[in-house]
This record gives sequence, structure tokens and C-alpha cells, in this order.
Amino acid sequence: MYDRSISERNTVVAQLHPQPHPILGAVTDARSSLTDVRDVQPVYMTPADKTAALVELGRAAAAIEELRLRVLATAGDVADAAGARDVGSWAAHLTHADPTTARADARLAEALDRRWTRVAAGMADGCVALPQARVIVTALEALPDDLDPTLLAKAETQLVAYCADFSPTELRRLGRHILHVVAPDIAEAHQAKLLEAEEERAREKTSLRSRLIGDGLARTTIVHPELDRTRLLTYLEAFTSPRKHDDATLGEEDRIPYHRRLGQAFGALLEHLDPAKLPDHGGDATTLMVTIDLDSLRTNLATGGLIDGHLTAGDNMSATAIRRLACTAKIIPVVLGGKGEILDLGRTRRLYSPGQRKALRLRDQQCRAEGCTVPATWCEAHHLKPWTQGGRTDLNDGVLLCNHHHHRAHDRRYEADRLANGDLRFHRRP
Repeated sequence: MYDRSISERNTVVAQLHPQPHPILGAVTDARSSLTDVRDVQPVYMTPADKTAALVELGRAAAAIEELRLRVLATAGDVADAAGARDVGSWAAHLTHADPTTARADARLAEALDRRWTRVAAGMADGCVALPQARVIVTALEALPDDLDPTLLAKAETQLVAYCADFSPTELRRLGRHILHVVAPDIAEAHQAKLLEAEEERAREKTSLRSRLIGDGLARTTIVHPELDRTRLLTYLEAFTSPRKHDDATLGEEDRIPYHRRLGQAFGALLEHLDPAKLPDHGGDATTLMVTIDLDSLRTNLATGGLIDGHLTAGDNMSATAIRRLACTAKIIPVVLGGKGEILDLGRTRRLYSPGQRKALRLRDQQCRAEGCTVPATWCEAHHLKPWTQGGRTDLNDGVLLCNHHHHRAHDRRYEADRLANGDLRFHRRP
């Protein structure tokens, strides 16, 4: 009798307090265990224990993520009942997550539940981290639709095995070439198709935006194909000084941060473009005309206005910049007299000819600034005596300077002394 009453009471208790679902129970137990150590500091752990803890925490995190995605994959009914647009939006609202990330998680959860069960199993075993799973699924879904299921399963198994040794970035590269491992006979054609599609998407997304931000600066943002990036960096690095191994011989230009050197090299690249090889602009060859009066051009403090090319008449340049650009660029100084009449539309003879530049390269070999080793092929011809002051365009009055030192030569904060060997030694004016 006593035993029966106890049994009946337990039944009533079970009905009033049903046992939680095993998944919910496991989550509750995991949180409880973590709560037990929330105030325990790991500073006194041995190196071996810290290493083991990090490894096991990584595996546990992967298993928890798999469980979360498994629940998310079946939560469509709850999202519908809540009137949510989709599971991702519902999950984002419920967990205060970023909506974009939550939708990506929902898509991944569906893919793992519906198709990529080996990846899901790897996560549950703690062998595949969430970032690795994202990369693998992306690679697998990029494979041909008509690929033999056996080969598809082989590719999935191989990529899961790679997770023991490779990071998500490395897995991404391996995933692009997984067909070379599981089906080398069709890999080449598929790879070519993928590259063509990728290049087409890159062209469609290419854009350039530029705006003035004040203080003589503009911000230009370019999104362009990867190949263009490689070419651009190669060209820009041609204008930067080679690195020197002896820190004691480093010049000021070598201490400029690399990103600033590339930015300055971009300006040098533009200055070296040959307008004669550019498409016609406004019915004529693309040129840039700068207006400035003769007296101002001979001083250091005046400004000139840009009146042609892609720039507006409101843009200004200092006389120092105009004189420097006039050394090499196809920029026409429109020199005005006192009443605004045009005195000079530029003299092509003030520019060194291709033959003269070759002779300068043969003579100078490198930048003639003291201690600079930039090769002559990267340098610009500079008049030792400015053409506005009667300088002549001949070899005796010319010298090769790299882009950095060419700026220095026209910077009124500096002056240059001609050394006995013909080099220029720059120093700040007192």
C-alpha cells in the first residue's frame, strides 16, 4: 500500500513537472557546469592544463554550435507562429544577434540538416569549427550540380578531414581545388568555369568613388578585381624606395610607413602617365592646363587654377607644385601677364626628350640625392636651374631624382647643395 501511494505521487509530480527535453537538459547542465567555474581564475593553471583546456573548449564550442544550428534548422514552425519573415530574422530578434549573421546561420543550418551531414557530424564531434563549416559548405555547393554523388561524398569527407590541420583561410583555397583531389579528370574545366564566373562578378561589382574631405585631401575608394590589385601594387612598388638592410643608412623616405609610401607612389604613377596614349577627352588629347601669372610662378607662395581636364576651375595648386609637375608631366602652364593676357602656353622644349632621359639614366644610374639608391628607371628628370629662371633643357642642367627627392627639390622648406660628385644634399632651411 505504501509503495503504491509513493508510485502514484511520483506520477502526479511527473505530470506537474515533466522532464525537460534531453537537448534542453544538456544545455542546462552545460550552463550549470560553466557557472560553477565562473569565478575560478585560470592564472594558476599549468601550461599543459591551459593547452588542454583551450583545445577542449574549442571542441566544446564546435559541438554547441552544431547543436544550435540543429535546433535552428527545425525552428521554422516557431518563426511562422511568431509571424517572422524567416527563421533568421526570428532568431536575430530572439537572441539579439546581427540579422545578417543570423540569416547566414539559418541558411547554414538548413544546408547541414538537409545535405551536408558529414560536416554536421564533424562539428558534433568537435572536429570542425563553425568558421571551417561555413567554408566547407561554400566550397561543396560550388561544385558541379551533376557531380556523381559518390565523388561529392568523397569531397565532403576529405574537406572535413582537412579541418584537423588547416585554418578557414587555408580550407578556402583547398576547397577551390578539391576536385583535383577527388576527380582530377574534370577539375580543370570546372576550375576555368569558376574563375570566369568569379571574374564576371568582380567586373560587375567594380566601382570608384571619390570626394573631397578638406585640407587639400580627397578620399577615393575603389572596389576592383583582384588582378587589378596585383597590377596596381606592382606599379606602385616600382615608385617606392628599395628597402635597406642597414638601419643606419635609412633615409627619411625609408621611415615613412608603407601605406603612406604607396599613397605617394600613386601620385607619382599619375604624374608618369603619358597623356598622348590616353583616349581623346573633349575632342582633344587629354591634357591639364594650369593658369598662373608670371610673377606668381617665380615666387613660392602663389597659387594657380586648374582650367582643363577632369578637374574644376575652383581647384587650386601651389606654384611649387606647378613647377614640379612641369618638369615631367604633360601639363601646360598658361602663364598670364599683368592684364591677364596669355604670355606662354608652355614650351615643349622645356621637357627633356626621350633621348635626353636615356642619356641621363646612362649617366646617373640612380637618384642623385645623396645616399639614395632608387634605380634610374624609376627617376624623373629635374632642372637644376628652374626653367622659369632661365634654366636650359640640356644634360648639364639636368639631374635624375626619385619621386620623393623630386618633391624635396621643389619643397621651399628644403634647399639642396650640389656636392663635388654631382649628388644633391638636402637639408631644411634655417
